[in-house]
Amino acid sequence: MSGSRTAPRPPGRRPPASAVRPPGNSALHRLHARARKAWDRPLTAYYLILGSSLLITGLGLVMVYSASQITALQMSLSGSYFFRKQFLAAVIGTGLLLAASRMPVRLHRALAYPILAGSVFLMMLVQVPGIGVAVNGNKNWISLGGSFQIQPSEFGKLALVLWGADLLARKQDKRLLTQWKHMLVPLVPAAGLLLGLIMLGGDMGTAIILTAILFGLLWLAGAPTRMFAGVLGIAALIGTVLIRTSPNRMARLGCLGATDPGPDDSCWQAVHGIYALASGGLFGSGLGASVEKWGQLPEAHTDFIFAITGEELGLAGTLSVLALFAALGYAGIRVAGRTEDPFVRYAAGGVTTWITAQAVINVGAVLGLLPIAGVPLPLFSYGGSALLPTMFAIGLLIAFARDDPAARAALAMRQPRFGRKRAGGPRAARRWNTMRRRAPGARSSGER
Repeated sequence: MSGSRTAPRPPGRRPPASAVRPPGNSALHRLHARARKAWDRPLTAYYLILGSSLLITGLGLVMVYSASQITALQMSLSGSYFFRKQFLAAVIGTGLLLAASRMPVRLHRALAYPILAGSVFLMMLVQVPGIGVAVNGNKNWISLGGSFQIQPSEFGKLALVLWGADLLARKQDKRLLTQWKHMLVPLVPAAGLLLGLIMLGGDMGTAIILTAILFGLLWLAGAPTRMFAGVLGIAALIGTVLIRTSPNRMARLGCLGATDPGPDDSCWQAVHGIYALASGGLFGSGLGASVEKWGQLPEAHTDFIFAITGEELGLAGTLSVLALFAALGYAGIRVAGRTEDPFVRYAAGGVTTWITAQAVINVGAVLGLLPIAGVPLPLFSYGGSALLPTMFAIGLLIAFARDDPAARAALAMRQPRFGRKRAGGPRAARRWNTMRRRAPGARSSGER
């Protein structure tokens, strides 16, 4: 029938582009597909860990210099005093990062027991009169002479991650993790020993981080919900008792959401941290132009450096820092989720739990959403004792990311930067690169 036929298209006219464009072929779809392809590359986690950690450390050095100048001058010291100490710790930490990133997994496992034993020994020395030093009411430091001190509890975090990962990996190889007693013993008693030594010095903030690492390891080991809830309930009960028996901790808990320092200035630090963030606006008052660091905000270059960052760099600066921590956390989860080695999975998950939990607790305290726990922002705040083990832990993540089979193959396929300048000319260099791609077991000179 003629009425059912489609009318012919007039000559010279073409259908609109939207009519012939394949579905899902928009610019936004292509951009999403390209971003997803780049996100799924084997070396994405490797570059995210390396890049985000270096950026956090570099920006942290800048903010330590800015936030600590007034404090140093008030102590009759050079304005760059704290920056120089932090820069020295960053240089040493970079060496530890490089060393850890080049170590094989078996060497990481071999270091677990020595690091644990050394941490326990140093934490016991803290309680020896004349050796341990109290700072801000917490006796958890050892003086090395002069102005140099170390906090052994910071190394206890690394010890628990390595030793706990090695322990759970060996038990998994023997198929023992299906029994609750093998999952809890001796992991929980050893963690309890570390927590007890830390709480003897009154440092509840570090104890919370160690507890988070313990729960992270149990979660990765597949602890049943009842067991996990039981351990969590016991920890919550102990934490409640410790808080209620300490007037200082009760006062910190009462400062949640405070907008006024109070009659006795008990919430002074928490409120002035909010003042610093609020005065920063969108892009901040400018680097070095903070007002709160002029004696108004205590611990401006350590626990509350995030507040100074918000005041000087604004919302854009604080969101950039949070984005870097989010990228680091995602990369750590990706490394833990894609490996088939149980030790790598537990160690990567433990390090990721450590860094992300500590960052959340620090930022939450500055924002007034959590009680002030007295823990630094990882890789960012001033403090060499916190920076050194954290950078070694970042080196662990880099080593694990490099050890992934797909990442190893991608690194082996990379052409040498100066391959065309080798003997034999360009043709020989191209032939060598082709042979290197064809060789299944070939590795680059930088491969472990």
